[in-house]
Amino acid sequence: MEKLASAKSCLKLLQVMPGVQQAALLPGGGLGVLASPLQNLIQMQQVRHRQTKHWRPEFKRLRKFKFVKMDLPNLREKPEDITKEEMRSRMKERGVLPPRPWMERPFHISCTGGIFEAYVPPEGDGKKSIISTSGAKQKFEFLEKKSKSLMAVRKIRSYDENFRSDDFGAEAQDIYIQAHTHMAAKDKYKIREFVSERCYPEMMHNVKDKTIRWKFLQSLEPPRVVHARVTEVITKENQFAQVTVRFHSQQMLAIYDRFGRLMHGSEIITKDVLEYVVFEKHISNEYGKWRLHDKIIPDWLPAKQPAPITYRLIEDAEEPPKELSAGDAEVKQVDSVSEQPKEQLQLATPVESHTKPSLSI
Repeated sequence: MEKLASAKSCLKLLQVMPGVQQAALLPGGGLGVLASPLQNLIQMQQVRHRQTKHWRPEFKRLRKFKFVKMDLPNLREKPEDITKEEMRSRMKERGVLPPRPWMERPFHISCTGGIFEAYVPPEGDGKKSIISTSGAKQKFEFLEKKSKSLMAVRKIRSYDENFRSDDFGAEAQDIYIQAHTHMAAKDKYKIREFVSERCYPEMMHNVKDKTIRWKFLQSLEPPRVVHARVTEVITKENQFAQVTVRFHSQQMLAIYDRFGRLMHGSEIITKDVLEYVVFEKHISNEYGKWRLHDKIIPDWLPAKQPAPITYRLIEDAEEPPKELSAGDAEVKQVDSVSEQPKEQLQLATPVESHTKPSLSI
């Protein structure tokens, strides 16, 4: 837009300057015959005009839809002043669901809370031979309970095709060794790959401030599966499997306290260990793994004696006796005589009063 002088400013200029007025009234005259400085003065005057007009006005309607009108909330409004019906209509208008009176949080069940249908070890296992009466009885009871275990193994194989009860003993032994090795090393991160969430606090409890020396020497008998069960948690699709493996091995264990004193075991003496270890797997989970879950301790096993716990005793330092001078020693003796118990003085007084002097005839 060209800058042009307004009509009012031109009329004022003609009234003030008579020469300019005569020149403008002459025929053929006008603003064009004005002097060049005057023309520049007229063109330099400020003119109010619109600067916000778009250079492409044909898209004015489309630019209008870029702005959305919205109702701003009234921040001064208190929730107590709003009725329930009004609040319901507002939430319905905005598409907001009403709040629930309870709180729900998602949770994940990665392991069970214990052993379901625990295996009962026969008394004297590992000491009685098959030829003896008790050993033959144990073998017969094991065959009776084997039917449920076979059904559980079949259920496990429907989820895990590579599972074999005969080959699982070697895999379970590797998991057992790895879990106890990381426990002795106090590696609280790697041990979680080999133990379940229920077994982890039990294994790592009371490990702090102790030095553990553990070593798996050899297997006296090959590990074998003696028990298997499958159960569902909450829903039928959420299946968990537990397999009990019998270990009969030689191990070395020594536990030292924080002062380096031996609390339990020995690093020289090896012992035969018979254990029934339960392994668990979340078979419904595609990426589930077999992990150490618990150990079965039979009721007929005698209770173990607790390990001696050592404490540090802090004795008060005795002050050395002070050297007394001759004058201080005499004062101390006088004080000791004056501080004699009154009972001794009372007992001595009546004895002297009852004794009368004897007269010689």
